[in-house]
Amino acid sequence: MKYREKYKPIKFPQDEQKHNHVIEWWYFNGNLKSKSGRLFSYMNTLFAAKPKKVKIPFLSNIPLKTLYFSHHLLTDNKANKFQYKINPVCWVNHNSFTKPLLWAQYDNACLIEETSQFNYHIVNDFIDLNLEASKQPLLLNKTGFLDLGMKTTYYYSLTNLKTKGIIKVKNKWLEVEGLSWMDHQWAQGPLMRGDKWTWFSIQLNNGIDMLCFVYGDEVKTFHASLIDENGKVEFTDDLILKAKGNKYHSKETGSDYYLNYEIYLPDWQINLEVKSFNRQQEMIFGTINYWEGGIEVQGKIKNKKVKGLGFMELVGSPMKKSVYQIYLNKIKKEILNNPIKSFSNELAKQLKVYK
Repeated sequence: MKYREKYKPIKFPQDEQKHNHVIEWWYFNGNLKSKSGRLFSYMNTLFAAKPKKVKIPFLSNIPLKTLYFSHHLLTDNKANKFQYKINPVCWVNHNSFTKPLLWAQYDNACLIEETSQFNYHIVNDFIDLNLEASKQPLLLNKTGFLDLGMKTTYYYSLTNLKTKGIIKVKNKWLEVEGLSWMDHQWAQGPLMRGDKWTWFSIQLNNGIDMLCFVYGDEVKTFHASLIDENGKVEFTDDLILKAKGNKYHSKETGSDYYLNYEIYLPDWQINLEVKSFNRQQEMIFGTINYWEGGIEVQGKIKNKKVKGLGFMELVGSPMKKSVYQIYLNKIKKEILNNPIKSFSNELAKQLKVYK
């Protein structure tokens, strides 16, 4: 079955708000430096879904018309310290998505607030940041509407958000600044077997911001859109993506992820190499697992050297362990980390029965 809809032009600020679609998300990522020069990477995403239609097994029986859930992470790249939080059900303030500009408060303390058009204040357990856009939205495929074969999707990005604020590291708040990226995407199609992708957002030192991805498994869609320092937009489907090693094997799920890639875009004479800062960046959400994290970028555009930073998302590497065993191991690990060792050790012994 194909899930396609008739294209309607994206309008701002109306289309920054929530839509009556099966799945939608507001996604932010960024690479930020502290005053001492330490580099951190973060991601913050709020999702909205229709449980009965999105076809995610562990969500389908939730008796809500719209289900909200959230994922966020923070990585200290030098120390290779990764922390993340996944909330499978979010309480969302009833005033969310009712104001003239985007505003959503969820999980009590989390916030996505558009303070003026395309400028944001975002807050979660790890961050409190202000983001200021230096470019207009990048509409993917120039229209903001993509045909992915089995389904269509609306998609735009704010690619160059100057960022200042604070992040929480070891229970201390550090001042940081850097660049962020924002994606807003919505679609009528459910989760499908072919929902597999390798995705990059890239911010280069010559003023070019670029998004590129390969979507699908048996039938693949290749796409790249960019916006230059003057706001000129281009797009192409002529993308060659090659994994260059650095395979990460997850002990938790048994999944494998390649973390270094070569990106070649013949139409623009762009040849880039991307490398992840950190290896252990797997996110686990029920039966869904994916890799998400910051990347460093270097290469050439028309024989001129460029470098930059960005983010990579890898979705579709199958779990090789049962979900039951994965979460049982997580519970045991949390118990063993409990400072009341006698209590934790006893409970850990009891859990052996369920192996």
